[in-house]
Amino acid sequence: MAIIGAKEEHVDPRLTRIAQADTKPWYKKPNLRFLYLILIPTALGVEWTSGFDSSMMNSLQAVQSWVNYFHNPTSSRLGLLNAMYSLGALMAIPFIPTVSQYLGRRRTILLASFIMCGGAGLQAGARNSDMFLASRWVLGFGIPFAIVNASALLGELAYANERPVITSLFNASWFVGAIVAAGTTYGTFRMSSTWAWRLPSLLQLVPSACQIVFMPWCPESPRWLVSRDRADEAFTILQKYHAEGEDGEEFVRLEFAQIQSTIAQEKELERAFVWADVVRDPPMRRRFMIAAIVGFFTQWSGNGLLSFYMKKILALVNITNDRTVQQIILSNTCWGLINAVPIALIAPRFPRRTMFLTCTIGTAVVYTVWTIASARSAIENSSRAAIPVLVFIFVYSP
Repeated sequence: MAIIGAKEEHVDPRLTRIAQADTKPWYKKPNLRFLYLILIPTALGVEWTSGFDSSMMNSLQAVQSWVNYFHNPTSSRLGLLNAMYSLGALMAIPFIPTVSQYLGRRRTILLASFIMCGGAGLQAGARNSDMFLASRWVLGFGIPFAIVNASALLGELAYANERPVITSLFNASWFVGAIVAAGTTYGTFRMSSTWAWRLPSLLQLVPSACQIVFMPWCPESPRWLVSRDRADEAFTILQKYHAEGEDGEEFVRLEFAQIQSTIAQEKELERAFVWADVVRDPPMRRRFMIAAIVGFFTQWSGNGLLSFYMKKILALVNITNDRTVQQIILSNTCWGLINAVPIALIAPRFPRRTMFLTCTIGTAVVYTVWTIASARSAIENSSRAAIPVLVFIFVYSP
């Protein structure tokens, strides 16, 4: 899953009033309609790659030809195969701000897409586990460049009325890639040749290819253009896509002025900022710690278990048939999409802290019951506990 990277700005109340008074729906605005359609493959589609990777690695463990080819990876080796993706992403983080600011949103996404296409090709053609590990690193190195810039592009191009929903749908689109990967692997897992795992690996380049093919029709971020002293281009983009509603010209004028003001303030603060202030200033230190802790524990909430180790989890409750495992993985990803889309639509209506705490408490309850059910299965050596474990695996998703 990704963290939305678009920066929040202090909104001029006049902008809010004009947006609220604009009752014309987006699908009746030709330019805005085209923009949202092109953002599906170019920005939302970035999460398809992430979802595809997680679901594919989950499903490959129930593909016998993959297990045999890589000599039945042990727990440590299997963990390394999965962790290499995250390690590549971690090593990319220091370069993301510089590259993104220099190339812009569109070209950085294109660069990342080419990297991931190369990683997918390397993975599909892997001759040994070391080559497979290298491909996992390449894929992981490319994905954060795409995610950070795609999420920012969504926030910076979307019209004010639809922006909360569109940015929420970014994470929900993860399940589209996951479903395709799970479905593909379910269709190939019974093949006796290595194409049972090479074909899903090769298809991982399809989402990145979508960004490469459709990106020429996607506009650049007006915010980035202003930051690079290309204000005329930024204003033209805003006028084309944000001026189709009531008082559209006034809205664009105010929006453009706000972007210019915000960029100027950020440049001024950037010149005055030193990293030592993070430690010296108590309010800054508190905010930094909260951001770090929330980010860390959000990623440590257990989603990795279901995304990468479903076969191992199911084996604990005596579900070992590969076909059954594949069916559970596919159905769980479909269930995730069914939940993610409506939640993405209604989430902007509620306070963020309320939603975050509700989900955190719910996750803790699910894992508590899940752990108890798994323990009873081990103690009693009975498969009866499989039912509650499966139930709470599905309850975890929403």
